Amino acid sequence: MALKPEPTAPFHSVQYALRVLETVSRHGGGVSDAQIAREAGLPVAHLSSLLLMLRREGYVEQVSDGAYVIGDSLVLLGSGATRREALEAKLQETLTELRDSVGAAVYISRYIDGEVRITQFADGPRTPKVHEWVDFRSAAHASAVGKCLLTQLDLNGRRDHLSRHKIARLTSRTITNEKVLFSKLDSQPPTVPVLDLQEYAVGTVCAAVPLTAGSAVGCLALSLPIEHAHRLRSAADTLNRRAAPVVLSLAI
Repeated sequence: MALKPEPTAPFHSVQYALRVLETVSRHGGGVSDAQIAREAGLPVAHLSSLLLMLRREGYVEQVSDGAYVIGDSLVLLGSGATRREALEAKLQETLTELRDSVGAAVYISRYIDGEVRITQFADGPRTPKVHEWVDFRSAAHASAVGKCLLTQLDLNGRRDHLSRHKIARLTSRTITNEKVLFSKLDSQPPTVPVLDLQEYAVGTVCAAVPLTAGSAVGCLALSLPIEHAHRLRSAADTLNRRAAPVVLSLAI
């Protein structure tokens, strides 16, 4: 005689998964497995296998400090305007967390239709954003954001950009020689943050790290007032480490 299946067992698993997703969704900056278990009221024995399944399916992701955040599969369940709003809101939460972590204004920039564009940023009273005294689209040769994007273009792409946006001296530190600029870009290690040491604006230092996916070109950047220049390299290293997959997928 065949055993009669337990009709509620599958639904228990679904309910557990939903409680996990609800808990993770409430914590935009990430949440530990121990806290998930407490808030969701789940048996700890079931949590590890549930998290493994949800990670494998892309509904949650584990970031560098071990915390869990919403994954792309969950965010992308939406469509149209809802999806775009969800992506922007999630990215803004991530940028705000990064701002607080590095103690600096942070930015997402993309190279779209041949132009440098700051698509999103997070600043605050103690972490002011850089004063855009010259349009960033015209200052790729001087800013950390611009140089980081240019490093991801081929030679023809760089020349095309500079043919439309002529190199200009913005400060005494600005590189104004195309050959020297291209040499600097070519020698930039892909895993090392690109720096701007008062090349764009006197009184401001910046750093940027690439965020690329396929043919898309983007970067994650930060800026600091000159009185905090001693923190630039450590902040840039932290930014580099915290450029988690969730930031990459949402930014590009």
